[in-house]
Amino acid sequence: MADGREHDGPEQVPSRQRRRFPGISSRAYEHPADRSALVALRKLSGFDTVFKALSGLLPERSLRLLFLSDSVRVSDRQFAHLNDMLRDACYILDLEKVPPMYVTQDPRPNAMCIGLDEPIIVVTTGLVELLDEEEMRAVVGHEVGHALSGHAVYRTILLFLTSLAVRVAWIPLGNFAIMAIVTALREWFRKSELSADRAGLLVGQDLQASMRGLMKIAGGNHLHEMNVDAFLEQAEEYESGGDLRDSVLKILNVLPRSHPFTTVRAAELKEWAGSRDYQRLMDGHYPRRDEDKDTSVRDSFRESASAYASQVKSSKDPLMKLVSDLTGGAGDLGDRMRRGFGGFTGSAPKPPGGPETPGAPGTSDAPGDRPPRGDV
Repeated sequence: MADGREHDGPEQVPSRQRRRFPGISSRAYEHPADRSALVALRKLSGFDTVFKALSGLLPERSLRLLFLSDSVRVSDRQFAHLNDMLRDACYILDLEKVPPMYVTQDPRPNAMCIGLDEPIIVVTTGLVELLDEEEMRAVVGHEVGHALSGHAVYRTILLFLTSLAVRVAWIPLGNFAIMAIVTALREWFRKSELSADRAGLLVGQDLQASMRGLMKIAGGNHLHEMNVDAFLEQAEEYESGGDLRDSVLKILNVLPRSHPFTTVRAAELKEWAGSRDYQRLMDGHYPRRDEDKDTSVRDSFRESASAYASQVKSSKDPLMKLVSDLTGGAGDLGDRMRRGFGGFTGSAPKPPGGPETPGAPGTSDAPGDRPPRGDV
């Protein structure tokens, strides 16, 4: 646990003293969009009853029996090093009931937290074999963060609805309605993944390990061939490169996904790790679970809206810059519209009458002028 003990694992890394967060509320690490949705759902009268009633329709019992019969349950006698990590993560985040964890044979690196009545955590052999101990600790913390936030319920519903959409694909309107719900749930779940990444960092308290884990998920077990800074430069290029057409393609690419792109997750986590909110949390100043019932839905939505507005304003994505220009009344908007798609690139428009001059507003001569987005 967080007491300095060492654990057996694929790669032995000495354990460290890490801070514990007694009574921590999941609101402490949740992404604003994730938090506002969860607060609203928790405030709905009879919400838990409705979803418990759905348990008869959802394949939860079948999934539990499947993992019990065809996977390996983590314990003191099986995958003991993972069991230590699991108990350690629950201790740090003060999750009283340790959820069962299973290792299932699958070469693809993956992990999930599902369940309506009680969450269960599943990790694949591909993931266990890919990550070292500290990287795996962040992943286990990520899944425990899902459990603490109550994400397992909605993840299970998303799995069910995705499966249902395939079965009713022959019904025109029925499939359309279900896919509309699935699309909305995926948008929320992508934000919940950012929340869980933060929980993983709170458990591991090793940003470099979290970054390495994400980089390995993207490129495999070839750390000697990869570079953290170069990996994060990809996120920078992805966000700011191209024109309006690329922005549309980014949206189309991400819509079917339940997870954000890996480089984006790495950049988001690095940015949060350098924030004042993270530092205050590590100093012991964070919302407590016993205060959750007093949380205002209106305040949560206001925080979410503020976060989105800030994201749009600071984004270098061409489409987001267009939205910012529309709301801010940028003077060059008409000219950029006349130039068509090519006018909405990630770079600032050149001043008329010649090439850009060093030091001109909106230009940069030194490579170091662009702030780094983070490490992997």
